[in-house]
Amino acid sequence: MEAKKNFFAPIKAWKYLFKKPVTVPLEDIFDHPRESPANARGFHLNDHDKCIGCGTCSEICPTSAITMAVRGDIEEADGSKPERPVIDYGRCCFCALCVDICTTGSLKMSREYLHNSKDPEDYIWMPDMNGIHGTPAREGYTKTEDSDLLDLNRVNMAHVGPERRDSFIEVVKGYSKQQAIDEAKRCVACGICTDRCPAHMNIPEYIEAIWHSDLETGLELLYKTNPLSGVCGSICTHRCEEVCALQNRGDAIAIRWLKRYIVDNAPEEMYRKMIAEPISAPVNGKIAIVGSGPSGLSAAYYLRTLGYEVDVYETKAMAGGVARYGGPVYRLPEERLNKDVDLLVMIVINFHFNTRVGVDISLEELRSSHDVVYLASGYPFSRNLNIPGSDHKDIRFAMEVLGQTRDYNRGVGAMPDIDEHVVVIGGGNVAFDVARTVLRLQNEKFGKSDVSMLALESRDILPADIEEIEEGEEEGLKYNFGYGPEAVSLDDNGKIKGVAAKKCWAVFDDEKRFNPSFDETDTRLVEGTQVYISIGQGPDYVYITDEMNEKMSIERGKIAVNEHLQVDAYPWLFAGGDIVRGPDIVNAVADGHKAAVEIDAYLNKK
Repeated sequence: MEAKKNFFAPIKAWKYLFKKPVTVPLEDIFDHPRESPANARGFHLNDHDKCIGCGTCSEICPTSAITMAVRGDIEEADGSKPERPVIDYGRCCFCALCVDICTTGSLKMSREYLHNSKDPEDYIWMPDMNGIHGTPAREGYTKTEDSDLLDLNRVNMAHVGPERRDSFIEVVKGYSKQQAIDEAKRCVACGICTDRCPAHMNIPEYIEAIWHSDLETGLELLYKTNPLSGVCGSICTHRCEEVCALQNRGDAIAIRWLKRYIVDNAPEEMYRKMIAEPISAPVNGKIAIVGSGPSGLSAAYYLRTLGYEVDVYETKAMAGGVARYGGPVYRLPEERLNKDVDLLVMIVINFHFNTRVGVDISLEELRSSHDVVYLASGYPFSRNLNIPGSDHKDIRFAMEVLGQTRDYNRGVGAMPDIDEHVVVIGGGNVAFDVARTVLRLQNEKFGKSDVSMLALESRDILPADIEEIEEGEEEGLKYNFGYGPEAVSLDDNGKIKGVAAKKCWAVFDDEKRFNPSFDETDTRLVEGTQVYISIGQGPDYVYITDEMNEKMSIERGKIAVNEHLQVDAYPWLFAGGDIVRGPDIVNAVADGHKAAVEIDAYLNKK
């Protein structure tokens, strides 16, 4: 039973009205601090070297006490922003949610909880590791495994097992709807990935669309910046994942696979609805594009949506460039590539196949019939090695066999000429494409495989993606990493018997320049009767005349352009993609988008 309150109780408290209050000077508190518990939630601490400025602390704060402010002494870098959290302790409720969600673990709380100032601004502070009073503060509350609000483990995508080596079936199976939602909800929407992506795709936004099961919005977001999202969802270099905030303590968000999920699961009517939306009214401008690879197709798409008439000239019989004739089918199935290309056909882009600019039609002819020419011819040729025997008739090259195999897989060409024992020279993703393609062809032709890889780099610094290395090992590739090719060895009958190699103990010199050093005493013969070289690609500049070559600047195979992707000597000539940046699909797509904007601006001024 609740006790009755005394009516005169408040009056009894008046006796303290005239008593002198007990006041402890703040200096005494600081000089003789009370011992606070080890997990005290006092003023914040933040390690600025670990903090990446992602802003998740600001987003989660229930009292809007945290804002992000730029620190002038911190340079912007891949994977971080030059911002750090500023906390208004007039608002802060010391709930520590900001600590529990910190992506790097840089934000903690100290045992300091006393501060006195007449200036309200003194309660707004950018925390560092010294504490609010400028002296090293004892660490208080930090997140634990139980309080951590982030899901650090990626939802793994199912893969076909090692039996995949017997066919060209796609290696990864794709996310189910629930798997995609579970992976999408891990994203903290910091946007650092968008900054890193060359195409600046709306990554957090399309991931959020997946979380809400809104594929239509997701698809629209993809095509705002990338008309080859199906291609990039399969074989993009996904550098965005390297800077994902979550990879600081766990697994990066599977950005590439989530993009693929949208493309694979958006129904056909969604695509048609998107394409049916009005293209800009026709404008008085006609554009010629040399090459139908990722950069050329991207430029064609955006120029067409701006209302321009677009002609694309392609040496091969089909559009797609390196995606069509380079990426293996087990990585990029034909139907996913066709889905992207068919989109461009639907918006009435004029393709001229089997037409090699510089041979079948000159660049000057294109100039005379068009207002602007955009060069996007890519890197279709493979580079050779300058070693004895590299000119042997049984030497093969990466782009050659990959293109032949794609034609064979689609039923328009014969199986490439494959030996039972093969050596692949190179350590990048393309070299693994070659090795794993040859291995599949051997299994189909001979019922067994024997493919050895030889690369300068040791396994820990190999340029190929880790998934390529691990999957290739599962399939039976033999590795000779950290060895450089010295010569193609021949038997007494002049036939290849392998590649002589020597140990490479340093790929780069002290100034980080490519300058391999070798141990001449550590040598080996990597046996094989056929050698495939995959050490890089090169351009096809048959369209550049001697006169143009004198006026243009081409450095190490790349055409020099200004900030508008324009060749200075010829204002009507633009260039982008591999021939400007080097081989990378998403960079090529980004250049195509930028070129469309710059060409539109140029023609409007003109």
